[in-house]
Amino acid sequence: MLIEKYSVGIGDRFGHQGVAQLSALKKLKENGVPAVPVWNKSRREHSLIGSVPQDARIEADNAVKALGWSDSYYVDADHIGLKTVGDFISHCNFFTIDVADYIGLVPSESDVAAFLTDASEFVGTLSIPGASESFDVTEEKLRAIAAKYLVAIKEASAIYKQIAAAKGEGNFVTEVSVDENLEPQSPEELFFILMGLAKEGVPVQTIAPKFSGRFNKGVDYVGDVDKFSREFEDDVLVTKYAVKMFGLPENLKLSVHSGSDKFSLYAPINAIIHKHDAGIHLKTAGTTWLEELIGLAKAGGEGLVIAKEIYRATYARIDEMLKPYLTVVDIDRELLPTPAEVDGWDSEKFANTLAHDQSCKEFNIHFRQLLHTGFKVAAELGKKYTDVLEKFEDVIAENVTYNLYDRHFMRLFL
Repeated sequence: MLIEKYSVGIGDRFGHQGVAQLSALKKLKENGVPAVPVWNKSRREHSLIGSVPQDARIEADNAVKALGWSDSYYVDADHIGLKTVGDFISHCNFFTIDVADYIGLVPSESDVAAFLTDASEFVGTLSIPGASESFDVTEEKLRAIAAKYLVAIKEASAIYKQIAAAKGEGNFVTEVSVDENLEPQSPEELFFILMGLAKEGVPVQTIAPKFSGRFNKGVDYVGDVDKFSREFEDDVLVTKYAVKMFGLPENLKLSVHSGSDKFSLYAPINAIIHKHDAGIHLKTAGTTWLEELIGLAKAGGEGLVIAKEIYRATYARIDEMLKPYLTVVDIDRELLPTPAEVDGWDSEKFANTLAHDQSCKEFNIHFRQLLHTGFKVAAELGKKYTDVLEKFEDVIAENVTYNLYDRHFMRLFL
C-alpha cells in the first residue's frame, strides 16, 4: 500500500463533518488536483471526546459512501506508541508513529557502533543534489546524531514491527513523527534519521520533522518564512536522495503537522513541491472544530448561545484547557475578551472574531487559540452539543468545506 502524492489529514473532533471535509477534496479533484483524505484522531482526542478508533473508521466509510468517492482514503492512528497502538490496529491503515519522547535517550554503545559503521561511507563532504549547502560529516557529528536519535529510531522500528505482525507488511502506510521536539532537525540530521529507519527495515512513506519557527495550533506560522522555505526545500531533496541511497519507498514525502492555517507557508510549499515534483502530507486537525463553532455562531439563535457557553466555560478553566497545549499556543490573556463582553456579541461579531481572516480588524488571534483548546468543554455538553451540530448542519458544512478548499487547498495546491 503506497499513499498517493498529495494527502491531507482531516481531523474531526466530533465525527460530524466527514462529508463536508471530503466535499472539499472532491472539489479539489474536480479542479485537477487529486489529493486523498486521511482521517486522523489521536488516543488523547478519543479519550477527551469519549469516542473510539472505530468511530473514525465509520465516519470515513460513511462519507466515502455518501459522496461516491472512488479514490483511496485512509484512517490514521495518530501519534501512537507501543502502549497505545493496539486499539487502532483493526480500524486503521495509516499509522503515525510518534517517537518524540525517545529523542535524547542514551543508546547502547553497540548500537552506536553499528550506526557509525552504517554511516561511515558518508564521512567527509555530503552533497545532496540541489541542496542549498553541503554537509561536513564527521564521526563526532555522527555520534551526536546517534546519541540524540538512535533510541527513537529503534522505538519506531519496534512499533512498526508490532503493526506489521498484526496487519501484514505492505498493508498500511507508515509515518514517523519526530516533530514534537524542542529543537528542529537539520536536513543533515533528517538524512541520517532516514538512514537509520531504512537500516531498521521501517518502510517510512511520510516523515514529519520539526521545522524552524512556531507551528501554533489553528493560527499562522510564526517565524522566518524564507528560512523555513530553504529548510523545507532541503528536506524535500534529502527525502529524494534517501530514497535513492537507502531503498526507501519511492513515494516518501514530508508531512507538515499542525499544518492548518499556516497561510504564509502555502505559497512557498506549493512552489517547492512543484519545482521538485514532490508529494506532501498536510495535517489540518484543529481547523474543523473551530469551523463548527463559527458555523454555530453564524446560524444564530441556539447555535450562538452554545458557542458563547463554550467560550465562557473555556475562559473559566483556561489553565486546565491550555495545559496540554502550552508549547503550541501563544496567548496574551490581557487581550482575551471577557465572557460578559462576548455575551453581548451578535453572530457576525463572534464569527469575525474567531474566523482566521487576518484582514478583518475584529479577528482576535488569542480568542481563536483559546477556543481551539476548548473542545473538551463541548464534549462535556454531550448530546446538547451534537444536537446543534445536526440542527445547523447545512451552515456548518458550508463553512467547513469553504475553509478547507478556499483557504487551504487553493493556496497550497492551485
